[in-house]
Amino acid sequence: MTEMTAAPTERGRVDHAGGGVDDDPVNADSAVEHWLAAFDQALRDGQPDRAAELFEADGYWRDFVAFTWNLRTLEGREEIRRMLETQLAEIYPSDWSLDEPATVSDGVVESWLAFETAAGRGWAHLRLRDGKAWTLLTTMQELKGHEEKKRRTRDQGVEHVVRRGRTTWLEQKAERQETLGYSEQPYAVIVGGGQGGIGLAARLKRLGVPTIVIEKNERAGDSWRKRYKSLHLHDPVWYDHLPYLPFPDDWPVFPSKDKVGDWLEHYTAIMELDYWTGTRCLNADFDDESGTWRVEVDRQGERVELRPTQLIFALGVSGYPNIPRFEGTESFTGEQWHSSEFTGEGDVEGKRAVVIGSNNSAHDICAALWDHGAEVTMVQRSSTHIARSESLMSLALGPLYSEDALDAGVTTEKADMLFASWPYRLLPDAQIPVYEQMAAKDAEFYRQLREAGFELDFGEDGSGLFLKYLRRGSGYYIDVGASQLVIDGEVALERGQVTRILPDAVELDGGTTLPADIIVYATGYGSMNQWLTDLVSQQVADKVGKVWGYGSDTTRDPGPWEGELRNMWKPTNVDQLWIHGGNLHQSRHYSKYLALQLKARMEGIPTPVYRVQEAHHTC
Repeated sequence: MTEMTAAPTERGRVDHAGGGVDDDPVNADSAVEHWLAAFDQALRDGQPDRAAELFEADGYWRDFVAFTWNLRTLEGREEIRRMLETQLAEIYPSDWSLDEPATVSDGVVESWLAFETAAGRGWAHLRLRDGKAWTLLTTMQELKGHEEKKRRTRDQGVEHVVRRGRTTWLEQKAERQETLGYSEQPYAVIVGGGQGGIGLAARLKRLGVPTIVIEKNERAGDSWRKRYKSLHLHDPVWYDHLPYLPFPDDWPVFPSKDKVGDWLEHYTAIMELDYWTGTRCLNADFDDESGTWRVEVDRQGERVELRPTQLIFALGVSGYPNIPRFEGTESFTGEQWHSSEFTGEGDVEGKRAVVIGSNNSAHDICAALWDHGAEVTMVQRSSTHIARSESLMSLALGPLYSEDALDAGVTTEKADMLFASWPYRLLPDAQIPVYEQMAAKDAEFYRQLREAGFELDFGEDGSGLFLKYLRRGSGYYIDVGASQLVIDGEVALERGQVTRILPDAVELDGGTTLPADIIVYATGYGSMNQWLTDLVSQQVADKVGKVWGYGSDTTRDPGPWEGELRNMWKPTNVDQLWIHGGNLHQSRHYSKYLALQLKARMEGIPTPVYRVQEAHHTC
C-alpha cells in the first residue's frame, strides 16, 4: 500500500516563547526545549490541565502503548486532559529530551524526542506551531528490564567451559520442538503464519515470549506461492521489509510472489520461530478457571490441544473469500474460481474468460489470462480508484520509502514513525493534494481510461488509495500495466451488476450476455470477524465488534468516529484475544507495539489500558 507523505500546514512563524522566528534550526531547538521543559514539569507536577494547554485547542496526541497501553488518538485539549488525568499516576513519564536537532519549515517545527515512563523507554515525534503542539506521537520502544538481547547484550552462544552434558544449539532446538506445545505450553499462539504472523513471532522471540505459530499450508510462504503466477508486490521493496531482517539491497523493487514466499520461509528458519506447518486451528474457547485458551489444532493429522494465555489471530486484512451466490451458478459448465484460488495454470488459450471485479486482483488476473491467450472481459460493478505505480513512487512513497529517502537519513523506522505521526483525522486533507498532483500528471492516462468506459474515482473525498485501504480495504488498483490492456481494448470492459449465471455465459442487469468458458470471481473477502465466528463463537465475534476501518462514515466504514483502526494490534473487548495483520508495512511496524503489550502481560507489568474501544458494529 502507498503512504501519506504530504500534510497540510498553516504558514506561520514559531519560536520558543510563542512569538515569531525565522526558519532557523537553532531557534527550532530552543522552541522544542522550551515546550518540553513546560510539558515535563506539568506532567511531573501531576497537572493535566497545564499539560493540555501546551497543545493547540484542536491539537492531536497519538499514543502507541506508552501512555495508554492502547493505540489511541486524542483530539483536542479536553481529550488530552482526560487521558492524563486517568493515566498519569501509573505512567510516570520523565526525562524528555531532543533525540536529534529539530527542523523548521513553513512555520512548523518538527523534532524527534526520547522519554521514559515507569515501565519503559519511548520515542516521540512532535510538531509545534506558534509554540503549541499541533501533533504529538508517543511510542513505547522497549520495556525496562526486558530489553531485547542485541548488540552488546546478545547471548554468548557457547559455554567456554568443558563439562559433560553440554548441549549444542541443534540439540536445544530439537528439544524445544519436542516439548513446546506438549509438555510445555506456549504463552502465546498466533493463528496464521503469513507475513503478519511471522513478523510478530520474531519480535516475541526476541523478547523471550514462548510462542507457537500455526499455519495451515505445508510451507511458510505458500500463501504467496499459491497465488496466480504473474503476481508481484505492488508496493516497492523499501516499504515491505520484515522486522530485523530487511530485504537485500540488490533485490528488485517489485519482487515476484515466489521470491517473497521463499524469503518468508527462510525468515522463519533464520529467526528460529516455532512454526507449525500443515496445522489447522479447529476451534478455540477460553477456560475461565485456568485463565488460558483451549486451542484445538490438527497438526498434520495429529490432534493437539494448546493452552496459551494469549491468542492472536493473524489471518490477513480480510476474512474468508467473498464468493457471491448468483442465480444459476451451479449450472455453469465451465471452470469457476474465486481470485484466491486462481493460479493461472492450465491451458486457457482461446477460451472466453469473464472476470467479475475491477480492483487489484481483477486487473492482475485479467492480465494473466490475456497473456496466456484467453479472450478476457472485465466486469466493473462499481467505480475504482486507479493509481499508476510510477506516480505513487514519485509523488507519495518516494520521500519515505526509497533510496533517496535512505540517502537523506530516513530509515525504515523513521519512515514508519513519520507516517504514524499524522492522525487519521488529518489524513484526507493531507492526501488530497497528492492525488490532485497525480490526476494532473496522469491526465492523459485517466482520459483514455474513461474513454474506454472505465468508471474512475479518487475516493469519496478525493483522498485516494491509502484512505480507501484504511477505510474499507478495497476499491483500488495500483496499475502495473493492466490498465493499458483495458485502454487498448485487449481486455474488454463491461459495467453493470451480475444478475444470473447461465450454463455458458454471465448475464448482466442491462441485458448484456457475456459468453464464458471461465469465470473468476475477483470479489474480495469478508470481514475478519468471520474467523472469530467460526473458530471461537458468534458471541465472541460480536463482543469484539467490527475489525478494520476507523469510523470515517464512508462506504463500508460506518461511524461513529474511532480515530484508530478498529481492534487492530491493541486490546479488544475480549480479554487475551488480539488481532494482528495488515499489509507488509503495517505488519512490520505495529507488531512492535503488540509484542510489547504481550511481553508486559507475561511479566506481570501493570498495563492500565485507557479506553478499550466500544463495539458499535457486530459481525
